[in-house]
Amino acid sequence: MVNNRFLNCRGKLVSLEKPLIMGILNVTPDSFFDGDRYSDEKSWLERTGKMLDEGADIIDVGCVSTRPGAKAVDEKEEIKKVVFVLDSLAAHFPDAIISIDTYRAAVAHEAVHAGAAIINDISGGTMDPDMYQTIAYLRVPYILMHISGTPETMQQNPVYQNVTKEIINFFAEKSSQLRHMGINDIIIDPGFGFGKTPEHNMQLLREIHLFRFLPHPLLIGISRKSMIWKTLKCTPAEALNGTTVLHTLACLNNAAIIRVHDVKEAQECLTLVNKIYPASTSGDTLPA
Repeated sequence: MVNNRFLNCRGKLVSLEKPLIMGILNVTPDSFFDGDRYSDEKSWLERTGKMLDEGADIIDVGCVSTRPGAKAVDEKEEIKKVVFVLDSLAAHFPDAIISIDTYRAAVAHEAVHAGAAIINDISGGTMDPDMYQTIAYLRVPYILMHISGTPETMQQNPVYQNVTKEIINFFAEKSSQLRHMGINDIIIDPGFGFGKTPEHNMQLLREIHLFRFLPHPLLIGISRKSMIWKTLKCTPAEALNGTTVLHTLACLNNAAIIRVHDVKEAQECLTLVNKIYPASTSGDTLPA
């Protein structure tokens, strides 16, 4: 059961009693699904406004692609882009809760000072030794994600004895370390597709109910990923229906946040789940 019922986002308490929708804003030219669609200011402002109108609770901004095979981008370039995008968003959507998708402590530091409320770290602190100390200083919610390897190498040959057990142990160890540093607003993300085969991903989702025994909210990021379109033998552009099915399963099994490309459809999914199983979304009662 989730013990943390609220996130403190720049002094605003955000309830986790029902699942939140995190809308994806990739301002990179090479993301796996929407690369180069929102890489200029006009398009990313339109995209953000649309997601907020459709019900997004959080906007997750990525200025560096972390798709499989993606190469690292210079840190100074990432900071420059992050600050520019955040200044732009703050001017047009001052009340929006913004998350920054970065694995670099220096980027996290500059992003929070530019208005970001959450740091979403795909590396779980494994790619920058200064990340945990930076989060402790910044005192913002931290998304602790599991990855095996780096975006450039993670899909070359991922191997686990038991993927679910190993990731739960990873979260137990890392979250304990974070709590000892005074970091309490921790969200855990199993990292679907990040150093996992389609079979690993399916096992994780099948056993996702086991993550409720960890004392932190669970974020699920499966939107249009290869575990869906490879299974259905379609393309990412054709994977919306499959995405919605898996979002439904995730929300019936304790997901506190779903990270999505398609906010309207995710909102409709949550509306129906909440209507049928109003208690299941808080982890108290699940359907038989």
